[in-house]
Amino acid sequence: MHIIQKNFMPADLQPVLKKNNIDGCVLVQVDQTEDENIFQLKNASGYDFIKGVVGWVDLQAMDIGERLQHYQQFKKMKGFRHILQDEKDRALMLRPAFKRGIGLLNAYNFTYDILILPDQLQYNRELVKSFPDQRFVIDHIAKPDIKNKKINDWEKDMRALASYKNVYCKISGMVTEADWHHWNIKDFFPYLDIIVQTFGTKRIMFGSDWPVCLVAASYEQMMAIVQEYFSSFSENEQNDFFANNAIKFYNL
Repeated sequence: MHIIQKNFMPADLQPVLKKNNIDGCVLVQVDQTEDENIFQLKNASGYDFIKGVVGWVDLQAMDIGERLQHYQQFKKMKGFRHILQDEKDRALMLRPAFKRGIGLLNAYNFTYDILILPDQLQYNRELVKSFPDQRFVIDHIAKPDIKNKKINDWEKDMRALASYKNVYCKISGMVTEADWHHWNIKDFFPYLDIIVQTFGTKRIMFGSDWPVCLVAASYEQMMAIVQEYFSSFSENEQNDFFANNAIKFYNL
């Protein structure tokens, strides 16, 4: 992990995006503190290529409504995320207090990023079913075990989750779930086939997972995977995947 054990700032990302013909991006939280919201919103205000921020709030807090109202004043604050993948309680998202917080997001036009591992997919199906008007996006295709080519259980659960039309899927983070040093582009195609078949081309979006992706691939290598996969798709479908769907979902 030494390659990412340092600071990464907007000035580091800007030339990478320019080199890869990316006009803008959305920053997604890492630390589960509101201090990071302040930090990332400051970054976003200083750099026009940062089009939005996905932050963190304590969805189980009694004053969650007040906190959401507070963040409405920041035009680049687009939604929130909780690092559910690390929780000991794998079904934390089904706690009444957590669901109460989720239930308030739509009233303030905020999205919710779902960061989970495959064993939590079953619980998130119940979560998204409870809030049909809330916009959800699954981060990193729910991190299937690509390294060991495990796909069947993940596929079953993803197909079930994709049946809810308020759920999108972010195609990102795949290289970190593969063999970091010996992956091949074709390793990812069976997983991409399932995502595209189940979500269609209107509910998927490109995500870089930069700088975390650097443990297994450069930005260009990571980008090459989806560029090759989607090369046979129409220009409109590619534009939707790389830009339009994210613009619509996050209201950029």
